[in-house]
Amino acid sequence: MKIKKIILGLVILVVLLVLIAVGVTALMLDSIVKKGVETYGPQFTKVDVKLDSVHIGLLSGSVSVKGLAVGNPEGYTAPHSITAGLISVGVDSGTLLKNKIVVRTIRLESPEITFEGGLMKNNLTKLMDNVSGTNTSTTAESKSAGPGKTLEVDDLRIIGAKVHVGQGGTTVTIPEIHLQDLGKGPEGITAKDLTKQVLSELVKGTVKEVADSGVLKGTEKAAGEAVGKATKSLSDLFKKKE
Repeated sequence: MKIKKIILGLVILVVLLVLIAVGVTALMLDSIVKKGVETYGPQFTKVDVKLDSVHIGLLSGSVSVKGLAVGNPEGYTAPHSITAGLISVGVDSGTLLKNKIVVRTIRLESPEITFEGGLMKNNLTKLMDNVSGTNTSTTAESKSAGPGKTLEVDDLRIIGAKVHVGQGGTTVTIPEIHLQDLGKGPEGITAKDLTKQVLSELVKGTVKEVADSGVLKGTEKAAGEAVGKATKSLSDLFKKKE
């Protein structure tokens, strides 16, 4: 009986040590991912990118990102161009050590977007130009997801995005943005190209809603050209991948 108690005690101790190890590892991963986003995000966007916190559930494959804040390009006055309180991500944990990480879901609810400028030239189109023209090193880009890592995103939703036109101006809501099967092929998609594609969709949706609201003085032609620019950016991205 005494031996059984000793064995049981040892088993409990081992389980506790494993749980502690998992907890410590998760905390380290959280800080590593947060630092990675805040270090390499600005290299893609050429503006500050900050996160309040990142929490990674190793066993569940869940990731939650709180307090995303994307700065505003030079020449614009608002402190941020895009902010989001919570982003929920579901990852196939079995792919974390593979060359392509499979992300099952990304759900971004009620982000706040600040729109400054006109329909053809504004802070969001400038941000998209920054991402499109970024010439980051291969090393920097690979480190953001790990050496040689690419991504596959099966389902991405941006829900209830609100656009504030100018500081203290009118607010409009963008219809849900739903993207599927990003990086589905064997090569996957890089973090930079994923950022570019999502931002292009945001710019298209924002420009259309701002134009339809009639808040800004601009012709229908200008709105169409601005949306077309974002669409062309997406087309160029896909041509490059082929």
